[in-house]
Amino acid sequence: MFHLILLVSIKFIGFTLAATADQWRGRSIYQVITDRYALPEGADTNACNVTAQTWCGGTWRTIQDNLDYIQNAGFTAIWISPVSQNYEGPRTTYGDPYHGYWIADASQLNTRFGTSDDLKALSAELHRRGMYLMVDIVANNVMSTSITTNFSTYMFKDPSQYHPYCPIDWNNLTSIQNCWLGDTSVPLPDVNTQDPTVASTYGSWIQNLVQEYDIDGLRIDGAKHVQASFWPSFCESAGVFCMGEVMDTNITLTSSYQQAMDSILNYPLYYAIVQGFTIPGPGNMSDVSTVMGQIQNSFKDPTILGNFLENQDVPRWHSVSVDPQSLMNAMVLTFMSDGIPILYYGQEQYVDGSGDPYNRGPLWTTGYQKTPAYNLTATLNKLRNYLVNNTTWAQSRTQVLHMTSQGLAIMKGNVVTIVTNIGSPPQNTSMYAYTPWPNSFSSNDILSCKQWAVGSNGSVEVEYSKGGTPIILVPDDILEASGLCRVAGDSSTSDVSNGGRLRINVPIAVTFLGVLLLLIM
Repeated sequence: MFHLILLVSIKFIGFTLAATADQWRGRSIYQVITDRYALPEGADTNACNVTAQTWCGGTWRTIQDNLDYIQNAGFTAIWISPVSQNYEGPRTTYGDPYHGYWIADASQLNTRFGTSDDLKALSAELHRRGMYLMVDIVANNVMSTSITTNFSTYMFKDPSQYHPYCPIDWNNLTSIQNCWLGDTSVPLPDVNTQDPTVASTYGSWIQNLVQEYDIDGLRIDGAKHVQASFWPSFCESAGVFCMGEVMDTNITLTSSYQQAMDSILNYPLYYAIVQGFTIPGPGNMSDVSTVMGQIQNSFKDPTILGNFLENQDVPRWHSVSVDPQSLMNAMVLTFMSDGIPILYYGQEQYVDGSGDPYNRGPLWTTGYQKTPAYNLTATLNKLRNYLVNNTTWAQSRTQVLHMTSQGLAIMKGNVVTIVTNIGSPPQNTSMYAYTPWPNSFSSNDILSCKQWAVGSNGSVEVEYSKGGTPIILVPDDILEASGLCRVAGDSSTSDVSNGGRLRINVPIAVTFLGVLLLLIM
């Protein structure tokens, strides 16, 4: 009772119980563009024209009213669009700021998305459900319609608090950090974060924002465009987990930003996955394996990096890869390797879109269906949440057991995952790995709920005569209390539908998609 009273008292006096990197390590995140996730009841669901680049009507309140869809898929956190006031004025060449990234006065809320009470209510409801709130923030720049900007309505009003206009030289890091994003049609004036007054003001602002709305974590937009030395004090002022956007393949550069903040979005792994898994594509699985090794050797803590396949800045997976199994395998890798999985709204619905604005379409047109990808997501989250809460899996580091041009076998904790890039068509090929498990060791593939026995020297061999589905092998003793698969009394061994099997198994066909549906029902 004393502990309960203490917690209530702390919340009452206005302090946030900061969520640490260690606590975020075990979370999985559903990313939402606030304007595009859900509509108020009775609104016209056919009125959102993506090419118009304008508001479609989503708010903090409509997110709150539709959290079941996210929580039922097993997510334990959401990441929402920036909450700060955006540009308010005539329509620009690139439409209106429905996305939330065109900051005007950062100290004010975006009234298009709701009121202060609405944002507080969303935060409170998430916490009631045991979920975390991550808010996107923009500190690198503001938005303007001219390179000769009147800053009188912005949080920073003095022109000296911005870097002078210059276009970015993308081969020069100083230019990347000091020059302006955007273009002359919609320039994004670069805030001079080297200015002590700017840094101090930002520190007070983010501290107040986090405490006022009980925010658990920050996603920092354009972190690479600010000198890394700015971020430690900023994140210390925030007092919560910070994950920065460092959109680059350079391991040396990207890993240096994890010295300045807790985490970054794992762009090196993302680009490698695109090279390895997209169909059609180069099928460069060795790049995936190499990058995973580089991440292990270079990053301070790979287990808290943000893994993703889609977001508002890159093409939807369905636009770059035509085979649904490529999505399934790539998703499994992002959930079962080191890092915090992040799923961009609509990925689970096979929403497409080659880039801005087409990768920012409304979710409500999908009907929020339980598609095979949604069901796979729920299964992965259920397993991952169990492993996080009952084992040391989340803290352990991923090992690459074996790699071929068509597949990758990894081990994290005591779980073995085997993914392939061959796609849905049957192939006369196989994939194997040598595990630390003893001969005849029993595990279950949680995607088919079929038992697998290990061969000599810990070998596991998977053949793809029915197509390229992923497998996740979990020891029986871990699964017994997980609620996944009925381990006790189920001694059958069989193939995984459309693909992987142990050669010694009895071939009992089980359809992959059908099993996923059964797991969720």
